[in-house]
This record gives sequence, C-alpha cells and structure tokens, in this order.
Amino acid sequence: MKRLGTVAVVGVGMIGGSIGQALIERNLAKNVVGVGRSQASLRSARRVGAITNTTIDLNRGVADAELVFVCTPVAAVVETVKQAAEHCPERTLISDVCGLKRAVVGPLDDGLARGCRFLGGHPLVEGGQNGVLDARADLFDGRIVILTPTVNTRAEDFDFLADFWQALGAVVVKMPPEEHDRAVAMTEHLPYLSAAAMSAALPEKLFRLAGGGVSAATRQAAGDPSLWADALTLNRDNVLTALEQYGSQLAAAHAAIRDGRRDALLDILTLAKKHRDALGD
Repeated sequence: MKRLGTVAVVGVGMIGGSIGQALIERNLAKNVVGVGRSQASLRSARRVGAITNTTIDLNRGVADAELVFVCTPVAAVVETVKQAAEHCPERTLISDVCGLKRAVVGPLDDGLARGCRFLGGHPLVEGGQNGVLDARADLFDGRIVILTPTVNTRAEDFDFLADFWQALGAVVVKMPPEEHDRAVAMTEHLPYLSAAAMSAALPEKLFRLAGGGVSAATRQAAGDPSLWADALTLNRDNVLTALEQYGSQLAAAHAAIRDGRRDALLDILTLAKKHRDALGD
C-alpha cells in the first residue's frame, strides 16, 4: 500500500488507537489526526503513539483526510459519517469499525455529500476496558476484518480498503451487510447474552466461590450495557433467531437431565466438545 498523507480517526479508543499506532509504526501515513470528545482522552492517545495531531472539532479533523475511519459507537456512526462527508476533501473514502452493518450501510449506501463514499468494515478483535490504553500496533495481525460492500460499492474502493487492512496485518473477508449481521448475532451477540444471563443468575452469596470457570464464561458481561443494548436492539431479528437456536440446545440438555437420559446428554456434550475443539484457542 502506498503511503498516505493524512488519515483521520474519529473516536480514538482501542480500535481507533490501534489503527493509528499501526499506521505510524509501519510508516503508512504521514499524519494521523485523532478526533475526540475531550482533550484529555486525545492527550492519552498521543502519549501512546496512536495519533500525530488532535482536535475535538470533527470538521477540522477531517479537512485534509485522504481516508476517514469512524470508530464511534454504532448509534453515532451514520450521522458522524454524514457530517464528515460535508467537510473532508471531495471524493474521500470513509469507513467504520462497528459490529453492525445493515443499520449503518443502509442509510449511507446512496452516496454522500461532495462525491464521498462509504464502505463498512468490522475488525474481529476483542474489546478492551481501558480505551486507547489497550491499543496495540499489532492488534490486527492475523485477525479477520470483514468488509461489507454493496452493489453500489466501487471496486477500486473495496480494493483500496482491502489493501489498507492487509497492510495492517489483517485477513480481509468480503461479506454482504445482512449476512454479516446474521453471523455476529450468533458469534458475538449470543455469547454476550449468555454471559449476561449467567452473571445475572449468580447469587451474591456465591460470588466468593466463583472460580476461573465462572470468570471466563462471564467475561463479556463486563462490557458497556448501553452499547450492547444498542447493538442487540438494532440486530433484533437475528438475535432472536440465535436465541431460539441456543434455547433449543439448552432445552434438550434440560430434558435429558430431567429424564435421566445420560446417553442423550452425552450426545449433546460430545457435539459441543467437537465444535469447541474445532475453534482452537
């Protein structure tokens, strides 16, 4: 990938900060402008080497950008992209990193102001709890980044963004927005709901007895409830389907245990182990 002049990162948390660090350490951009809500958070981003310039003014932050990444919560992506398109150079490509695509791609697919274009993306990385302090230049090495073009996406835009992510070490997967959302309902939203349900069901009197198994199984429940509520609501139909599939497995295990059918229970657990072993570490 050719070296870029200026890349704007709107929302410099763990993912946005990691994009910036990777660009700077790999000498892939001359300037990385961090756009944030507070100078304090932007100072932290600068201290960890995630950005070269800072501003809390979105319009100024994207004014010279050849590429803009919107790394805000999903509820803010659409309006942020539209505002950025009004103030960045003409025909600038804008992308995002949020975990839902249909709710974002749909409103932006007909085009943006001044010839700017949007192409959705989603790096499959685990979120940190410390924002930009968890950023790493190698965060995307070997990790999948899903790009979600539509029939309106220019081939050169897809190729450019695919080259960009590959330069950051990622493996790029192409997927329609609707298929992406069905997939993450099962692979991200359902695990979170399972962790949340287990956490909610655990009585306080047992907290001190909970060991590593409970800790591992409920780790995702530590995520921001407001952000998860937005994601689950926006992906409602797919999440309900995933819950039905999950519920049928729990119901089968419940019935096997209730009726003392060890063979049936063993079949369920054996299939579960087979699938888990296939996932690897």
